[in-house]
Amino acid sequence: MRNLRYFQAVLLLLLLTVSVSLSAQTALQQKLKDISSITESRPLESTQFTEKYVTYFTQPLDHRHPEKGSFRQRVIVAHVGFDRPTVIVTEGYGAAYALRPDYREELSQLLNANMIFVEYRYFLESAPQPLDWQYLTAENSADDLHAIRTAFQSVYPGKWIATGISKGGQTTLLYRTFYPDDVSLSMPYVAPLCFGAEDGRHEPFLRQVSTAENRKKIEDFQLEALKRKATLLPRFEAFCKEKKMEFRAPMEEIYDFCVLEYSFAFWQWGTAIDKIPASSATDDEIFSHLLEISGPDYFAIGGPSAPFFVQAARELGYYGYDTRPFKEYLSIKSAKGYLHRLLLPEELKDMPFDKTLSKKIKKFLKKNDPDMIFIYGENDPWTAAGVTWLKGKKNIHVFMEPGGSHRARISTMSEEKRKEVMKLIADALQ
Repeated sequence: MRNLRYFQAVLLLLLLTVSVSLSAQTALQQKLKDISSITESRPLESTQFTEKYVTYFTQPLDHRHPEKGSFRQRVIVAHVGFDRPTVIVTEGYGAAYALRPDYREELSQLLNANMIFVEYRYFLESAPQPLDWQYLTAENSADDLHAIRTAFQSVYPGKWIATGISKGGQTTLLYRTFYPDDVSLSMPYVAPLCFGAEDGRHEPFLRQVSTAENRKKIEDFQLEALKRKATLLPRFEAFCKEKKMEFRAPMEEIYDFCVLEYSFAFWQWGTAIDKIPASSATDDEIFSHLLEISGPDYFAIGGPSAPFFVQAARELGYYGYDTRPFKEYLSIKSAKGYLHRLLLPEELKDMPFDKTLSKKIKKFLKKNDPDMIFIYGENDPWTAAGVTWLKGKKNIHVFMEPGGSHRARISTMSEEKRKEVMKLIADALQ
């Protein structure tokens, strides 16, 4: 009898412990536990949201063939309220920066919305092991987003908005193409739609951007960096050695490619013209500025952007370089094919570009008119491949920030344009 009473007391204590534990859980935590594809969930600190968690979804490597295996995809869940709209951030790269307590995506803040932040497959903690590049496709990435959207359907039943920046903006665009009914509004920022591994529209863009005077200052700097190669190359080699960078081409070629990349990077990030050193500047000033704008880490083997380069060569597309103004000083005869030669894993260097994706997206945009808002920067070279050609649509809107760069956002617009954008967003979410 004594043993029975002891057992009953222990059982009561266990039941009370479980009851207290369950009551201590928030409603969101309980809902996350009900999503079978979430295998792990951890709370995060946040100064912006009432609750924030990092979760890990089990996703098929190939959504068409789940038997091929699976991987864990990192998804950050930031909560405001079950009755609020939800922004799904279609990040094109890694999600580490969104873990910060003070991070909040622009639309989520403007709309006081929940945020589902999805790390792109093959980046950081969402990289399958071993890496099998055949499953790194745009369609699989869209399927990832759809699976996550479906899993959260009952958690956040209100309006959904998809948004992303740069490659993340590309992802927003292709996600809408593959799953047109998943969200009420798509808002890609500075999103290119390239038609080839070396698209061909970026080089002419750089020959016309801004003013002739500004373009000449940039070209003069590039020429000066090449003219001083004999002096600066040893410094360049020492710098790369110190940083333990390795490359798929001789060091002088990497130096040349950094100089060629300079003009694209300069305009992409909106560097101020007065930051360019004069031709009379010291070697230290020339070298420091070159590294600041277009350093060699971009071309190094094993960099964090390696999965992106694979996708660029396979189906997302990229840009080329105009070598003509610099031929006299270059160690390379041509920059053509540099993406495959310098930036791809050895086993993929002969991979052909597949135009199926860009054709599918272009056809979707021409034949449909979903609620979409594109934002571009006027001076951003990626705008050369933007959807600025799209005309005659009622629900698709394209905004160009005058003099803007790859940093163009709602917050960088004029007050008049900001009000116009916010009105369109409000209308789309009615």
